[in-house]
Amino acid sequence: MEFVATCPKGFERLLADELRALRVPQVRPLKGQVSFGGELADAYRACLWSRLASRVLAVLARVDAHDSDALYAGVSSIVWEGQLAPGATFAVDAHGTNAQLRNTQFVALRVKDAVVDRIFAATGVRPVTDPARPGLTIDARLSGDHVTISIDLAGEPLFRRGYDSRAAKGVAPLRPDYAAALLAAGGWREAVRSGAPTLVALWPGQGSVLVEAASAALDRAPGLLRSRWGFAGWAGHDEPVWQALLHEAEARAASGEKNACSLVVCDDRPGAASACRQALRAAGIALEPTPCSAPEAADAARAAAGALVTCDLSWIGETALAREAAALSSVSALAGQGVVALARDASLDAALRTEPAAVDELIVGRDPATIRRYARRDDVEPPSCVDAAGERIPVLVAGSEQFARRLSKVARQRAKWARREDVTCYRVYDADLPDYAVAIELYEGSETPGRWLQISEYAPPRGVDLELAHRRLLDVLAIAPRVMDVASGDVSVRVRTRSRGGSQYADEARAPERGRRDGRSSCRPGRVELPAGAHLVDEGGLTFEVNFDARHDCGIFLDHRETRGRIREMMKQTKGSKRFLNLFAYTGTATCYAADGGAKHTTTVDLSRPSLDWARRNMARNGFAGEEHEFVQADVLAWVSEQRHTKNRWDLIFCDVPTFSNSARMRKASFDVQRDHAELIIGVSRLLVRGGSAIFSCNLRTFRPDVEKLERAGVRLTDITDETIPEDFSRNRKIHHAYLVERA
Repeated sequence: MEFVATCPKGFERLLADELRALRVPQVRPLKGQVSFGGELADAYRACLWSRLASRVLAVLARVDAHDSDALYAGVSSIVWEGQLAPGATFAVDAHGTNAQLRNTQFVALRVKDAVVDRIFAATGVRPVTDPARPGLTIDARLSGDHVTISIDLAGEPLFRRGYDSRAAKGVAPLRPDYAAALLAAGGWREAVRSGAPTLVALWPGQGSVLVEAASAALDRAPGLLRSRWGFAGWAGHDEPVWQALLHEAEARAASGEKNACSLVVCDDRPGAASACRQALRAAGIALEPTPCSAPEAADAARAAAGALVTCDLSWIGETALAREAAALSSVSALAGQGVVALARDASLDAALRTEPAAVDELIVGRDPATIRRYARRDDVEPPSCVDAAGERIPVLVAGSEQFARRLSKVARQRAKWARREDVTCYRVYDADLPDYAVAIELYEGSETPGRWLQISEYAPPRGVDLELAHRRLLDVLAIAPRVMDVASGDVSVRVRTRSRGGSQYADEARAPERGRRDGRSSCRPGRVELPAGAHLVDEGGLTFEVNFDARHDCGIFLDHRETRGRIREMMKQTKGSKRFLNLFAYTGTATCYAADGGAKHTTTVDLSRPSLDWARRNMARNGFAGEEHEFVQADVLAWVSEQRHTKNRWDLIFCDVPTFSNSARMRKASFDVQRDHAELIIGVSRLLVRGGSAIFSCNLRTFRPDVEKLERAGVRLTDITDETIPEDFSRNRKIHHAYLVERA
């Protein structure tokens, strides 16, 4: 008979080795699967014992499938009345497409129709389909103009072992077959044969690595916990053969209970330890894991001869850079040990200070990843370490020592300045060293105590080694929290790219790394609601909401601290109606300052409803609520044009424009500040009362106002940029441009 064991991409070599170890004949690795021959017992053995296969298929036929009619005819030629057991239900699982059959659901439907029609014609009984719990699953795999029709002996994926490893919400799980692949690549089978194996598992995926390792050491078949199999409704099923294999597996498990196995776990994520214990209990394994720190894990690996160290870093996505930096710092203690790791990139090579002996490429979720195996070595160089707040920490790049010294120096200087000026949120570092081109901002909480860092990386210029730049960023993320006395979990990271508009955020998805620990909103009686993940900070005697989980900026632009103070003073000096207008208002921080300066009426305009809701909360939290404070969701450009035809006018206007916008909700196709600023400024000037003024700002580094066009329109522009740049942004005086706008 011909059989196929399917598997995730990259598992083929490991699965082929596993099947050979199970004494399965005629093993041949293919793409995404391994074919083998032999008797039905060999396929049953693969179902029961394979830790790497996803499904085991018994091939019935390969038929023409160049179009729908050929597919139907080919499937109809199979003797289905001899495959489906009497009274059994069935379902069809289709994979692949071609030029004529471009939908897997349609392929499955045509196969189902062919099966039903063939059986009805032969027996006069129409079989029943049951997609949810079929007695027999027919597998149809389309490749080119042919389809392979098979019986799925597993019924459902073999990696559904029958134990639940998804116990802790804050701990990412690792699928059991990936855990088994990690162990197989590291040579766990050989370690088990040597007797008394020791596993040191770093971040063991809610315990799946521990369960797979322990069950192998205790000689327990991974399929023993499963209650359903795909051959239940198959007429070709050989029950005596299956029962014999099942009894053999049960006897081996009973005999293996006395086997020795040590499990050492290093995972500092909340809930990880209990998740590991729960997974072991759910799998019926009585072993107790030993929790430890990274240095203790290294000691355990050295103490146990032949210990295997596994490291799962696949849960650290490219958005969780701060977490990756902390993890790599921990892993560096294990340099020189035999390590096998599941990782998304090659940064681990630098942490372990060696090249991998073997690399298997695979896919985790939808992202490429690798299983990297590092051989035990005695000649590994000691790690490069830097001094950060009196602590020596390992780094990936030796040159990071200079960054650590620079950051420590400027952090002390900024802290003294901040205490003197009574500033609690400020920029600490701004690409002081060209190779470490990041901006680091510190935020200290007020009503919500805490300290948070926001680190924004400028994309390296062309020609720079991207892997080296990434390692430098990881070093920044390892050093900065220690220097600034901030927990690594309270660091948010963003990557920026230089475009013609200056520093534009290119990858919004890099921001979220941390929220409220309980994931709930906070709203005390009589207080303004504080959304999940948000914190409160003070500036200028006012309280503002910041959120480092947001996909955009955190809620306050620190470079406009002086501008906001200027708005408050200007409003205090304003006579008459004291009306204030905030355009492109974002979270309304400037509106709060204007209201604090005595504005009797404020209008806050932005296209984003979430931003306006945020602005409303900021105003209410500072005691500014009521009908005199209005919030308008609108396309600012169109709204300004409309207001010019009304009697509405304002004493003071603040317009902090984006560099570029192409929101689908804008009436115009796009907005470009260099191209469109003159028209906007003219429109804003027409909304001022006689003697009123506006502040126009933008963050396009190369911005040049069209002074001649504005003068022709009767608009006077005064550059006040230097007066609005705070001390902590003095290194980067092009962070924004600001102008006073008046009617000539």
